[in-house]
Amino acid sequence: MQTPYITINLKKIEHNARNIVNLCEKHGISIAGVTKATLGIPEVAQAMLNGGVTWIGESRLNNIERLRNNNINAPFMLIRAPHLSEIERVVSLADISVNSEYEVIKALSECSLKNGTVHKIIIMVDIGDLREGVWPDELLPLVKEVIKMNGVKLIGLGANLTDLNGIIPTYENNKLFVDLVEEIEDKCKIKFECLSAGNSSSLKLLASGGIPDRINHFRLGESILLGRETVDREAWPDTYQDAFTLSAEIIEKKRKPSVPIGMVGQDAFGNTPTFEDKGMMIRSILNIGRQDMSLNGMNPQNPDIEILGASSDHLLIDITKKQDLKVGDVVSFDMNYAALLAAMTSPFVKKVIV
Repeated sequence: MQTPYITINLKKIEHNARNIVNLCEKHGISIAGVTKATLGIPEVAQAMLNGGVTWIGESRLNNIERLRNNNINAPFMLIRAPHLSEIERVVSLADISVNSEYEVIKALSECSLKNGTVHKIIIMVDIGDLREGVWPDELLPLVKEVIKMNGVKLIGLGANLTDLNGIIPTYENNKLFVDLVEEIEDKCKIKFECLSAGNSSSLKLLASGGIPDRINHFRLGESILLGRETVDREAWPDTYQDAFTLSAEIIEKKRKPSVPIGMVGQDAFGNTPTFEDKGMMIRSILNIGRQDMSLNGMNPQNPDIEILGASSDHLLIDITKKQDLKVGDVVSFDMNYAALLAAMTSPFVKKVIV
């Protein structure tokens, strides 16, 4: 098989989705399964749907287009705010989008009216993580303007935590969001159908009963794909952490020193490396590099193998304890979310559905 490659186990993804959906359903929460880390692979989206998610969440319109062209039948939620330069594609490809800018919502309204459609929107509220969203004291004026627009339908409000600055979901910040929702509903005489205020970092709080009742929608990616919550990156109960495996081929095997010879300066990425003297070792090079993966997110499945470092095209490993490996053999790795995102994005890594 062409190397390097990622094997994608659809049954494990479906199992993870079903396990997490069952938990969320007990608390009245529906799920958008987020496929962006896989570049919208249709089989992955279908596995999530088979596991019970009701929407597919995507950050890139090209991925939504790929999914639609491959007959994935589900509402599509654009989970990154639309660009003014892509409004027509947003209206034609996404059923729902998250928004925080008046000008963009107005453009969505005008485009939908021109096309004779209605585009659903969720306004994002910033409750502390300082990524996207309207600041709470600016929310009411925006909602008042949006509910007067034709061509768009405001179906709810959303919030995001943890992704940028690591702010942990708590009962207090979720309750702050719900209180704000109810204040807006009261002042505008409306009722929101969707309060999308959770991601994979919310699962621990949900399991402990700390999510306020009004919140009824989560956007989940990593917990389904890799079976981990995203506060402490702990394995989620009864889920698989190895639905994705990255494999690369040994292209060199040599006995060499563990410390380089000569004056040490910056490497190709501007870092000044340090070294531990372990004497002579058996070093191997794999045919994958930083262009294809996140070095810190790689974990060899064989505990006798140690990662030494990487250049743009080479991954160096210590196989002193696993000397039976030879040139042409394949070494496999588990990945964290950053490594998965990079490897799935690389055109040089083959994707293999199993």
